[in-house]
Parts: sequence; C-alpha cells; structure tokens
Amino acid sequence: QTQLLGVLLAAASNFLISVSLNIQKCAHRRLVCQAEQEPYYTSKLWWCGIVLLGLGEVGNFTAYGFAPIALVAPLGCVSVIGSAFISVFFLKKTMRTADILGGTLTITGIYLLVTFAPNVPQELTARQVQDYLVSWPFLVYSILEIIIFCILLYFYKRKAVKHIVVLLMMVALLASLTVIAVKAVSSMIALSVKGKMQLTYSVFYIMIVLMAASCAFQIKFLNQAMHLYEATAVVPINFVFFTTSATISGVIFYREFQSPALLNVFMFLFGCLLSFLGVIIIARNKKEEHLQIPFIDCGQIPGQKLTGKIQPDSHSSCYGTPNKEDDSVKRQS
Repeated sequence: QTQLLGVLLAAASNFLISVSLNIQKCAHRRLVCQAEQEPYYTSKLWWCGIVLLGLGEVGNFTAYGFAPIALVAPLGCVSVIGSAFISVFFLKKTMRTADILGGTLTITGIYLLVTFAPNVPQELTARQVQDYLVSWPFLVYSILEIIIFCILLYFYKRKAVKHIVVLLMMVALLASLTVIAVKAVSSMIALSVKGKMQLTYSVFYIMIVLMAASCAFQIKFLNQAMHLYEATAVVPINFVFFTTSATISGVIFYREFQSPALLNVFMFLFGCLLSFLGVIIIARNKKEEHLQIPFIDCGQIPGQKLTGKIQPDSHSSCYGTPNKEDDSVKRQS
C-alpha cells in the first residue's frame, strides 16, 4: 500500500511538472506576440505554471519517502512523455509517429518497473541512515564516485572539456547523492509526522546540507549543458544517466535489491531499458523551437535606405573597412 502510494505520487508529480513546463512556454509565447512587451513574471499563466512546478517537485520529494529510489527515479520519464502529448493541446504541435511509439515503449517499461520493483520496508529511521552512512559498501562507492568526479572536474576545469557526456556524468554523480539525501530527509519527516520524532538527530541536518549542496552544483552543470547543447540531446542522455546513477545508489546505500528473484531483476532492468528507448525515440529528431525575437527594420531608421549596405561582404578583402566604390563616389561628389 505504501509503495503504491509512492508510485502514484511520483507519476502524478512528474505529470504536473510536464503540464507546468508547457504552461510556462505557452505564457512566453503569448508575451512575445503582444505589441507591448511585458516581463514574464507579470503573466498569471506563467505563475500558474510555476505553482504547478512547485507542487510537482514537492510531490516528487514526498514520493521518495514512500517508495524505493529504484522505482521513483525511473518514473521521471512520465514528464517526458507527458510533455510530448500535452504540447499537442497547449502549443498546437503535431503528434508524431515517434511520439506514439516512444510513449508506448515508455508506458510498457513503467508497467514492468512497477510490477517487478523491489518490495522493501519504507520506514527509514535516523539510526538506520547513520548505519548506512558508515557501511563499507557505501564507503567504497563514495570513494569511487569522488575519484571519478574529480577526474571529470579536472578535464572540465583544466582542459576546458565541456562535452555533453562529461557534463551530464557529473550531474548524474551529484544526483546520486541528492536522491540518497532526499529519501533520508523525506522518510524521517514522514516518521516524525506519524509521531516517531526523527528531527532531533544530527544526521537529519547533515542530509539536508548534502541535499542542498549536491542539488545546487547539479543545477549548475545541467544549466551549462543546456546552454551548450540542444534540449533534444540533453534530456534523453540526462534521463538515462540520472536513472542509472540513482538506481545504483539506492541499491548500494539502501540495499533495495537484497534477495530478489533473478526473473524480477531481469524484468526490472528490461523495464528500465524500454523506458530509456522510449524517451530517446521521443526526443530524437525533435525540432528545437525558438521564440521570435523582435528586431529593428533598417527601413525604420531615419536616413537609412533598405538597400543600404551595413557591412561589406566578409569574403572580400575590404571586410570591416569602407568599400572602395563608396570612397570613389564620395570623391566624385
């Protein structure tokens, strides 16, 4: 019952996030089309999208307290397929065959994930979190993660390597710490609400700091990737990396796959694979949409003719200097 609640909460939250993103984009479109440009934060529609986004993130946060990380993290694909279908209504986009195929694969993957996900107790106390933090599997995992992250950071900072894989691998490594901390904080708050106070333990506040710090750096590198590359490339790769990293961290830290049947593990991994393929198919060959930016027409500039040459041809030898023909005309006049 508790795990099912977490699944429903995660799915609904990610659907809300997809709705909110489409509402915000619709609001930006309307503002661009207006004769008098107004700041986006004056739009009621934009604020409606922000409120839905906040509710979705809070719902996702709460879902980690009721269901395993290995189940909640892959459900992020709901926002991807939701956005693909909702954009047809909000943004009047055309439904593609790839969207239908990708959505079918993703929904099938979600069904397998939910059916064959690990069924573990979700009451997580502060003492359990403390024990997990000093367990040798997590210590080994943390050391390996720190080494890999430092290597990637070295190439990013010293060698100026800003490849999409490097950036999103750093995002995924940080995300693994984020989901560990989010699940611990969410679970301890849930237990405290039920009357089993957990907020007096120092590990609760340690996890809050870890959650905030890893999330902040994660956003930094993700924004860098979004700035350098198209969203159609960033979204599927980030989803695959994030889901893989989060699932591994849940298995190692919270021991979510302690003694499952081999068939359950295989079907769960197969469900993940179908979700990955579905998201990649939806994002593949999807055209990036750029909002039109108002520009000044040369015909509106006093004294400037429409046929006036603002800059000489870049292929000519006089690029960046006045044309010789113009000089000769001036001398004749």
